[in-house]
Amino acid sequence: MPGEIKEPWLSFLRDVDRGLRGPVEVHCLGGFVLGVLWDLPRPTGDIDFIEVRPGQASEELLGVAGEGTTLAVRHHLHFQRVGVATCPDGYESRLTDVTPQGLQNLKIKALDVHDIVLSKVSRNSPRDRSDVEFLAKKGALARRLLEERFATEMRPYLLNEARETLTLELWLEEFLGIEDS
Repeated sequence: MPGEIKEPWLSFLRDVDRGLRGPVEVHCLGGFVLGVLWDLPRPTGDIDFIEVRPGQASEELLGVAGEGTTLAVRHHLHFQRVGVATCPDGYESRLTDVTPQGLQNLKIKALDVHDIVLSKVSRNSPRDRSDVEFLAKKGALARRLLEERFATEMRPYLLNEARETLTLELWLEEFLGIEDS
């Protein structure tokens, strides 16, 4: 796993850090994280996040670096709260710190690759399927781990359990093959 944040992201994050009044921890997923940790070649112009700590700092973060802000326009990059994502219940214990050195206020935490995949099950867009296929080809995914986390940390909280279970089963079959038992 690479893990180094390169330009233009590095300059953007340094500017965001300088614009924050105090410590802000951001739990990130999506193309940015997959690019940093797994070399996903698909370009993205945003850093998707599901959580900001402390909670009231979300408004500050988006005011400094959300879509349409001065920093976003200058760098052609921005932070964005994810609208559709159901994450495994225990994702926080598996976060990886990918904060570039030298930042004082901004802390970037990335979801585990399996948690990112599971967060995509509800939306199931073509881009989501493409990301899962990419990760499977990279050898980044463990079928049993996905199944276990889905069953124990997601299924009890799903609004459409049948649809999302079917989506995961189709992804597992298509991208990870049929498991020998």
